[in-house]
Amino acid sequence: MKAQNFKQRGIGMASLIMIIAAVLFVFILAMKLIPAYLHNIQIQKIFKTVVADPEMQSAAIKDIRASYDKRASMDYITDITSADIEVSKDGANLTLSASYTVKVPVAGNVSLVLEFNPSSAN
Repeated sequence: MKAQNFKQRGIGMASLIMIIAAVLFVFILAMKLIPAYLHNIQIQKIFKTVVADPEMQSAAIKDIRASYDKRASMDYITDITSADIEVSKDGANLTLSASYTVKVPVAGNVSLVLEFNPSSAN
């Protein structure tokens, strides 16, 4: 009888370790990035809430900024302050917008810089 050659099937130990390391890196990166995106969503919601408030339509700019500060402090948002917000009034239309960056450290001296532009008009 001739011995048949059996090919090994499956994944090797080195390949398994590489795949696990890649998945772990992506998971850690996602855990570091998710809070920045959640804060951006919260800032947009605050902008829309302030704009939807009927009292804010005729309020002074300092009162609009104070309203943002109160809402942002309740949500523990420290990415931007009321001084960073651009307030524009076009007749009866109130628009809030901002532009800011968030630096997320990845490992060592490697960081990701995320740029956000939340607005009440979106």
